Amino acid sequence: MFRNNGRKRPAVVAVSGVKNSGKTTLIEAMLPHFTAAGLKVATVKHDGHAFLPDPEGTDTGRHMAAGAWGTAIFDGEKYKVVRRGKVDEHDLIDRFPDADLILLEGFKHSHWPKLEVVRGGNSDAPVCDPSTLLALVTDLPLSLPNVPTLPLGDGEGAARIILGQLLEEVPL
Repeated sequence: MFRNNGRKRPAVVAVSGVKNSGKTTLIEAMLPHFTAAGLKVATVKHDGHAFLPDPEGTDTGRHMAAGAWGTAIFDGEKYKVVRRGKVDEHDLIDRFPDADLILLEGFKHSHWPKLEVVRGGNSDAPVCDPSTLLALVTDLPLSLPNVPTLPLGDGEGAARIILGQLLEEVPL
């Protein structure tokens, strides 16, 4: 079982690629492996467009539409807080201090260590700085020096790469 090994902050890894490359699908495929290893994992998704924080017609959606600065909903086992204001991934990472790992979805041009998803028919080459890549995840015959290549959809292999970094206490 994974334990934080005295880490003061959660490890952070981005799952990057162009739009519709399969980032969400890869995150979904990795999460059960992290959970099985005993990790508490949070995700932060960047949306390049404005999004509706709650579906139209819900009570909290109605509150926001009427001008609320913030709203929260909870059921005793989980909760969601929506607030208006400027925020970046650093602010959101700080919201999960007890997580072992935070997966960022997107952030292809960031400094974060990352897995890059390249899916044929959607893109034909990596777009991330190779020095930030932990692995390429692709269905194309691509390779980069010193960067492992995994088959598209290999959530177990991708999780294994991140777990290896965490267990070796490599800074992420």
